[in-house]
Amino acid sequence: MSDSFDLNVGSTDTEFYLRFYSGGYKDNVHGHEFLEFDIRHNPGDKFATLRYANQTNYRNEELIRKEVCISLLVLEEILCIVKESQILLESDVFWPKAERESKQEIEIRCGNKKKVLKTVGRLSLVSIKGMNDAESLKIFYYLVQDLKTFIFSLISLHFKVNPLFS
Repeated sequence: MSDSFDLNVGSTDTEFYLRFYSGGYKDNVHGHEFLEFDIRHNPGDKFATLRYANQTNYRNEELIRKEVCISLLVLEEILCIVKESQILLESDVFWPKAERESKQEIEIRCGNKKKVLKTVGRLSLVSIKGMNDAESLKIFYYLVQDLKTFIFSLISLHFKVNPLFS
């Protein structure tokens, strides 16, 4: 199991990586459906990279992939979201185990420290209420909701904004 660690929000001289995955194998018709995004910052870079992928067979859509560069200010906000959630203090030992059909996982790396948390893909506040370690799962649930909302907004804004040329 990974040890807890703290994030240095103002520092850009440390490697940072965050990956979220939610998905699984539904059946033979739909195959592997998933949502995944990751954020990567290398020491010394003046930007970070955000990659997004969504594979769904809803209306027979193809795999959607997007990649954008984000500023250090945006990266700092993501670090704040993660740090304030206190997810780095949590453990998934008592969480429902991830399944092939449905799982969620978040991986956070900062320098040489790493935290990976995994659980089933079908979580709601109602379902969490009766589970072991409900408080810890609730922290995971809210962090995932915050990150997804922020990432979807960034992706949406990036691909809708038209550059101004003079």
